Amino acid sequence: MTTAPDLFAQHQDTLQRALTAIRERSYWSAYDENLKAYGENGTQSIPDGKAAFEAYLGKPFPLEQAGTDGQVAGERSPYGIDLGLSYPHADVDTLLRAAQDAIPAWRDAGPDGRAGVVLEILRRINARSHELAQAVMHTSGQGYAMAFQAGGPHAQDRALEAVAYAYAEMTRHAAEATWEKPQGKRPPVRMTKKFTVVPRGVALVIGCNTFPTWNS
Repeated sequence: MTTAPDLFAQHQDTLQRALTAIRERSYWSAYDENLKAYGENGTQSIPDGKAAFEAYLGKPFPLEQAGTDGQVAGERSPYGIDLGLSYPHADVDTLLRAAQDAIPAWRDAGPDGRAGVVLEILRRINARSHELAQAVMHTSGQGYAMAFQAGGPHAQDRALEAVAYAYAEMTRHAAEATWEKPQGKRPPVRMTKKFTVVPRGVALVIGCNTFPTWNS
């Protein structure tokens, strides 16, 4: 089983390059914006993405989450297609409790663990950029190239940038320290301290219909 430290090790080079970019305020992109750069090494081609999108149509969207108490349907594409999709409707209180219950384990994973997991999420999302492009196109009404770039690689770059800034803040102070105060002729007062970055809580993001993934 792949662990969070394993994922951090796999993606450490990407994170370090992103940290350099935010420190230098220089241009750098981790995710290719060329539509034809995808289709190998486990990434979807344009036909793959279209087939994956079409497989969702006419049925409930397969999202498993706490508090589902029904389905919401009726979405139409700006291109005039009746998508036939339905989405799970969730009880908000149940969702919030589930998110809050997950905080201790997420906190205990530490900055490296959290960064490793999120960078792996981004890798997997990037591999399905053509699938996302289809969804963004039929949500926003954008042309395919814009839906792909803004809804895929550009949004993923902004996500990586956010991870880099968060990681830099979480790690700029020592996680452990030996604190020692001289006492003259008496032995010094000495304490070993350990510091844990604690999450602020649960956040809600509502993406607009023009650039839903970029805004998120």
